[in-house]
Amino acid sequence: MNKPLILVVEDDNSVKNLITTTLKAHNYRFVTAPNASGAILEASSHNPDIVLLDLGLPDMDGVEVIKKIRTWSNMPIIVISARSEDTDKIDALDAGADDYLTKPFSVEELLARLRVTQRRLNMVQNETAAEASVFTNGNLSIDYAAGCAYLDDEELHLTPIEYKLLCLLSRNIGKVLTHTFITQKIWGSSWDNDIASLRVFMATLRKKLEKDADSPQYIQTHIGVGYRMVKVE
Repeated sequence: MNKPLILVVEDDNSVKNLITTTLKAHNYRFVTAPNASGAILEASSHNPDIVLLDLGLPDMDGVEVIKKIRTWSNMPIIVISARSEDTDKIDALDAGADDYLTKPFSVEELLARLRVTQRRLNMVQNETAAEASVFTNGNLSIDYAAGCAYLDDEELHLTPIEYKLLCLLSRNIGKVLTHTFITQKIWGSSWDNDIASLRVFMATLRKKLEKDADSPQYIQTHIGVGYRMVKVE
């Protein structure tokens, strides 16, 4: 089975060469684009499986590229950028990015992010079948049709909001969901009090889900950004 086709959007030749050399060494297929217009053209013509996108492009900000791609495709987008502020990460993730890798980065970290995205991509491709069956992640299972969740084969007694949060995270497993994205999906708005409520509900959900609160297994907090459900091997 062929490895995914990766679109590398990077105007810095040294960084582009590092990425493409790494991809080639691990038998990934790839195409490249040096700017935003080229990225949109390559994305529409090659329909890549994953996009590695720099934000600081010469002709358009990378966040705008994400927004344009999201008007017609849900292809996974991993941002690779020197911008390390939480606001930059939140802007990119809210625009539709799936992950965020800060420069400088290691080859090992890049490959790990690609593996995580591949696993999520496989799950998305099997979404229809998954919806009709039971979602499982480690000892956690969710029967979407029945509206029930189980841990170690024992039913979790969740409030409606807790259950909606758990389903939202499970349907986006491996992806960082920002506070804004989650509150919009759960409450339809994103006021400060919604985000405060989210923290409370997430804390109560974790108490029911995590055996060790100091070492959570299923739900990972990205401080100042949001939450991610981790794939449990």
